[in-house]
Amino acid sequence: MRSSRRSSKLTIGVAFCVCLLACKTASTQVLSAEAKPTLAELDAGLSTGRFAEAFLAGGCFWCMEADFEKTIGVVEVISGYQGGRETAPTYEQVSSGQTGHVEAVRILYDPKIISYAKLLEVFWTHIDPTQDDGQFCDRGPQYRSAIFTRNENERETALAGKRLVEQGGQLPGPVVTKIANAGPFYPAEAHHQDFHVLHAEHYLGYRVGCGRDQRLKTLWGPPPIHGGVRP
Repeated sequence: MRSSRRSSKLTIGVAFCVCLLACKTASTQVLSAEAKPTLAELDAGLSTGRFAEAFLAGGCFWCMEADFEKTIGVVEVISGYQGGRETAPTYEQVSSGQTGHVEAVRILYDPKIISYAKLLEVFWTHIDPTQDDGQFCDRGPQYRSAIFTRNENERETALAGKRLVEQGGQLPGPVVTKIANAGPFYPAEAHHQDFHVLHAEHYLGYRVGCGRDQRLKTLWGPPPIHGGVRP
């Protein structure tokens, strides 16, 4: 995808971007990078149990980061790569589709505000779980959806959520989202972090041109009301 994504992001949907930027409300705006916890604060929160973490893949990590940073109870989202063979892969290596990695996000959240199960509810309604060749306009194994679990409790929760999605009867095909053990997560390069904030027009042009939100509305109906509001 990456060649097509690079070009489409710059040229598609500029008029839509202006509209979307004008229509954004305070309730859907993300925190600025300066307002986020430091890495030291996040590590301390993880060690004390104040924060927990989850690893999810849903196509373009710019979009996943933007969606989850609007979710109540999420304190930080980091774009990166997971599930492959190479150690510390680069964006170019992952984009080749040859490393086995997918674009993923590491989500740090407050379990007193949002549970892992509720976090996965947000996840399901922000992806197309029936697409097995990528996500939306992004095609290739590096864009497939996945839930990476760290223990048996998370795995059971993910499988239970998947069964509910399958039994819902509203999807046009079988659920192909992978549930796998979480291996190493490698943060993406710095210019990919907070891309939706630092390069908002570029990001929105790509997102509109990719048809992500149109497809989500077709699959799931109006945006959910549990804190995972789609733009």
